[in-house]
Amino acid sequence: MRAVLQRVDGASVEVDGEVVGVIEGEGLLALVGVTHEDTEDHARTLARRIAELRILDGERSAQDLDAPILVVSQFTLYADTRKGRRPSWNAAAPGPVAEPLVDLVVAELRARGLTVATGRFGAQMRVQLVNNGPMTILVEAVG
Repeated sequence: MRAVLQRVDGASVEVDGEVVGVIEGEGLLALVGVTHEDTEDHARTLARRIAELRILDGERSAQDLDAPILVVSQFTLYADTRKGRRPSWNAAAPGPVAEPLVDLVVAELRARGLTVATGRFGAQMRVQLVNNGPMTILVEAVG
Protein backbone atom coordinates (compact mmCIF):
# COMPACT_ATOMS: atom_id res chain seq x y z
CA MET A 1 0.00 0.00 0.00
CA ARG A 2 1.05 3.53 -0.55
CA ALA A 3 -0.23 6.98 0.23
CA VAL A 4 0.57 10.41 -1.06
CA LEU A 5 0.30 12.72 1.94
CA GLN A 6 -0.22 16.42 1.52
CA ARG A 7 -0.05 18.88 4.38
CA VAL A 8 -3.13 21.04 3.96
CA ASP A 9 -4.94 24.02 5.40
CA GLY A 10 -8.32 22.48 4.64
CA ALA A 11 -9.51 20.00 2.02
CA SER A 12 -12.77 18.59 0.69
CA VAL A 13 -14.01 15.94 -1.69
CA GLU A 14 -17.15 16.14 -3.78
CA VAL A 15 -19.12 13.46 -5.65
CA ASP A 16 -21.84 14.47 -8.12
CA GLY A 17 -21.94 18.01 -6.73
CA GLU A 18 -22.29 16.82 -3.11
CA VAL A 19 -19.52 17.38 -0.56
CA VAL A 20 -18.96 13.94 0.99
CA GLY A 21 -15.86 14.70 3.08
CA VAL A 22 -14.28 17.86 4.45
CA ILE A 23 -11.56 18.83 6.91
CA GLU A 24 -10.84 22.34 8.12
CA GLY A 25 -7.61 23.88 9.33
CA GLU A 26 -4.22 22.22 9.40
CA GLY A 27 -4.34 18.53 8.60
CA LEU A 28 -3.48 15.90 6.01
CA LEU A 29 -4.93 14.76 2.73
CA ALA A 30 -4.06 11.08 2.25
CA LEU A 31 -4.49 9.66 -1.26
CA VAL A 32 -4.37 5.89 -0.68
CA GLY A 33 -3.58 3.21 -3.26
CA VAL A 34 -3.68 -0.57 -2.93
CA THR A 35 -1.91 -3.27 -4.93
CA HIS A 36 -2.64 -7.01 -5.21
CA GLU A 37 -0.25 -8.24 -2.51
CA ASP A 38 -1.41 -5.83 0.19
CA THR A 39 -2.73 -7.20 3.47
CA GLU A 40 -4.45 -5.98 6.62
CA ASP A 41 -0.99 -5.65 8.20
CA HIS A 42 -0.02 -3.26 5.40
CA ALA A 43 -3.15 -1.20 6.08
CA ARG A 44 -2.35 -1.00 9.79
CA THR A 45 1.25 -0.01 9.06
CA LEU A 46 0.16 2.65 6.61
CA ALA A 47 -2.33 4.09 9.11
CA ARG A 48 0.38 4.23 11.79
CA ARG A 49 2.76 6.01 9.43
CA ILE A 50 0.10 8.51 8.35
CA ALA A 51 -0.78 9.26 11.99
CA GLU A 52 2.80 9.51 13.26
CA LEU A 53 4.71 11.15 10.38
CA ARG A 54 6.04 14.46 11.68
CA ILE A 55 5.27 16.81 8.78
CA LEU A 56 2.89 19.27 10.42
CA ASP A 57 3.67 22.54 12.17
CA GLY A 58 6.68 22.33 14.48
CA GLU A 59 7.66 18.92 13.11
CA ARG A 60 4.67 17.34 14.80
CA SER A 61 2.37 14.59 13.58
CA ALA A 62 -1.37 14.45 13.05
CA GLN A 63 -1.49 12.36 16.22
CA ASP A 64 0.48 15.00 18.17
CA LEU A 65 -1.80 17.84 17.05
CA ASP A 66 -5.08 15.91 16.80
CA ALA A 67 -5.12 17.16 13.21
CA PRO A 68 -7.88 15.97 10.86
CA ILE A 69 -7.18 13.67 7.92
CA LEU A 70 -9.08 13.36 4.64
CA VAL A 71 -8.60 9.87 3.15
CA VAL A 72 -9.33 9.43 -0.56
CA SER A 73 -8.84 6.12 -2.37
CA GLN A 74 -6.75 6.47 -5.52
CA PHE A 75 -5.96 3.42 -7.65
CA THR A 76 -3.88 5.60 -10.00
CA LEU A 77 -1.03 5.55 -7.47
CA TYR A 78 -0.15 2.17 -8.97
CA ALA A 79 -0.07 3.36 -12.59
CA ASP A 80 2.75 1.95 -14.70
CA THR A 81 3.97 4.53 -17.21
CA ARG A 82 7.18 2.82 -18.35
CA LYS A 83 5.86 1.91 -21.81
CA GLY A 84 3.87 3.85 -24.35
CA ARG A 85 1.66 6.83 -23.72
CA ARG A 86 -1.17 5.13 -21.85
CA PRO A 87 -0.73 4.09 -18.19
CA SER A 88 -1.31 0.48 -17.23
CA TRP A 89 -3.46 -0.10 -14.16
CA ASN A 90 -2.55 -3.79 -13.74
CA ALA A 91 -0.73 -3.22 -10.44
CA ALA A 92 -3.78 -1.63 -8.81
CA ALA A 93 -5.90 -4.03 -6.77
CA PRO A 94 -9.53 -4.46 -7.86
CA GLY A 95 -12.28 -2.87 -5.77
CA PRO A 96 -13.23 -5.99 -3.77
CA VAL A 97 -9.60 -6.24 -2.57
CA ALA A 98 -8.82 -2.53 -2.23
CA GLU A 99 -11.96 -1.14 -0.60
CA PRO A 100 -11.75 -3.17 2.65
CA LEU A 101 -8.08 -2.22 3.04
CA VAL A 102 -8.76 1.49 2.54
CA ASP A 103 -11.63 1.16 5.04
CA LEU A 104 -9.21 -0.48 7.49
CA VAL A 105 -6.77 2.44 7.16
CA VAL A 106 -9.65 4.78 8.04
CA ALA A 107 -10.74 2.59 10.97
CA GLU A 108 -7.19 2.40 12.33
CA LEU A 109 -6.80 6.20 12.15
CA ARG A 110 -10.12 6.66 13.94
CA ALA A 111 -9.10 4.09 16.57
CA ARG A 112 -6.19 6.42 17.37
CA GLY A 113 -8.77 9.12 18.16
CA LEU A 114 -8.18 11.09 14.96
CA THR A 115 -10.91 12.88 13.03
CA VAL A 116 -11.10 11.28 9.59
CA ALA A 117 -13.22 12.31 6.62
CA THR A 118 -13.37 10.23 3.45
CA GLY A 119 -14.19 10.28 -0.20
CA ARG A 120 -16.43 7.66 -1.78
CA PHE A 121 -14.68 4.52 -3.00
CA GLY A 122 -14.86 4.00 -6.76
CA ALA A 123 -16.61 7.31 -7.43
CA GLN A 124 -15.50 10.10 -9.73
CA MET A 125 -14.37 12.62 -7.10
CA ARG A 126 -13.37 16.26 -7.16
CA VAL A 127 -10.79 17.02 -4.49
CA GLN A 128 -10.07 20.56 -3.38
CA LEU A 129 -7.24 21.47 -1.05
CA VAL A 130 -4.94 24.21 0.07
CA ASN A 131 -1.48 22.60 0.07
CA ASN A 132 0.55 24.10 2.90
CA GLY A 133 4.23 24.30 2.05
CA PRO A 134 3.83 22.79 -0.44
CA MET A 135 4.44 19.54 1.40
CA THR A 136 3.78 16.31 -0.49
CA ILE A 137 5.30 12.98 0.61
CA LEU A 138 5.00 9.40 -0.63
CA VAL A 139 4.59 6.87 2.19
CA GLU A 140 4.68 3.12 1.60
CA ALA A 141 3.73 0.25 3.85
CA VAL A 142 6.05 -2.65 3.33
CA GLY A 143 5.64 -5.87 5.26
